[in-house]
Amino acid sequence: MMRKLSLLFAGALMGASAMSLVYGAPGSTANAAGSETYKQLAIFGDIFERVRAQYVTPPDDKSLVENAINGMLTSLDPHSSYMNAEEAQDMRVQTKGEFGGLGIEVTMENDLVKVITPIDDTPAAKAGVLAGDYIAKIDGEEVRGLSLNDAVEKMRGLVNTPIKLTILRQGADKPIELTVVRDIIKVKAVKFRVENDVGYMKITSFTEKTHDDLENAIETIKKQVPKEKLKGYVLDLRLNPGGLLDQAVSVSDAFLDRGEIVSTRGRDPKDVTRFDARPGDDIDGKPLVVLVNGGSASASEIVAGALQDLRRATVVGTQSFGKGSVQTIVPLGENGALRLTTALYYTPSGKSIQGKGITPDIKVDQPLPPELQGRDLTRGESDLKGHIKGTDEGDTGSGSAAYVPPEPKDDLQLIFAEQLLRGEKTDPAFPPNPDKAVLNQ
Repeated sequence: MMRKLSLLFAGALMGASAMSLVYGAPGSTANAAGSETYKQLAIFGDIFERVRAQYVTPPDDKSLVENAINGMLTSLDPHSSYMNAEEAQDMRVQTKGEFGGLGIEVTMENDLVKVITPIDDTPAAKAGVLAGDYIAKIDGEEVRGLSLNDAVEKMRGLVNTPIKLTILRQGADKPIELTVVRDIIKVKAVKFRVENDVGYMKITSFTEKTHDDLENAIETIKKQVPKEKLKGYVLDLRLNPGGLLDQAVSVSDAFLDRGEIVSTRGRDPKDVTRFDARPGDDIDGKPLVVLVNGGSASASEIVAGALQDLRRATVVGTQSFGKGSVQTIVPLGENGALRLTTALYYTPSGKSIQGKGITPDIKVDQPLPPELQGRDLTRGESDLKGHIKGTDEGDTGSGSAAYVPPEPKDDLQLIFAEQLLRGEKTDPAFPPNPDKAVLNQ
């Protein structure tokens, strides 16, 4: 038996989405290749050899093969692709939620790496890296000319290995040289805080640590706010590209007592997998509002769809990304991995969100700041070339603006959610009526 990994991906715009282990031989329902197929493969081989022999400059054989494979896969849909060994390793790092690094959140500004914040109790914080610092050199190499991804890759590395950063800091007379020793960095998948009488939880991605981080957030909020005072919770899934499928199921299950969370259906009509909730609601039946926007994709849409269909939460915001397909990851050893779309997933009501997305119960738009007005920040599966046409896609497509203000005081969607929970605003969709839940027993 070949071991395979099934994942959900939000695609080129969004990144990795959801993962679960499955077992079985791939291609069990495929038709055997006929003689015509082998003729076409012979043509490919002939063209490959002619390119190698006659192209104006000697091509790289490995690059030719990788691009040919990717050309075949991307012709199927935007989420099928070949990952070389380095890309496959990057995917594993993302889904694991920990890596060897420095512990800083960064962005690119003025061709330099700008530190948004050093993560508490990490090598960067201990070495004295501050929010607002600009990294000009990494081990003596100029950052200018590097992409953000390239710079991040240079800062990651083996645990206990040193790295020298040259930092430009406002108020400093000259560049600051810092030596930082890499350590295991555990990325917090859930950020949370208490807003007076409301618990706020933001899931940034669905990694192996998401459910545990969520449980910790809920328990901490319960300790900080007495049960009789706590009005409810906000679960923020905006700008969440997705993650591991089993984590999406576990997160949904944390708020549900019963019912189907999600099902996946493959090429064979008999190939149906259903995930059901177990008894127990971790927030003790407290009201729940889920926030989504055009940056909410795949695994985050599974959570929003389950909580919406089962009438456990009210979904607020704008149309989500609309990525409803499942990819199976087939490891190829030292040659990387194959990512192939093998199924679609369905919400508890039996609907596919492919090319459509999750429609909020209450639509609340978030205006763009003046500096972003005129720019198209809309994200949607239906806009991707070659995407699988969803059964409910329609003419309107999927997606919406993927923008969240950095300051909570400017976040109209979050403010609306908190006002709902406090009774300062009313809407027929809140609280949802559990008697109208879809329970596929």
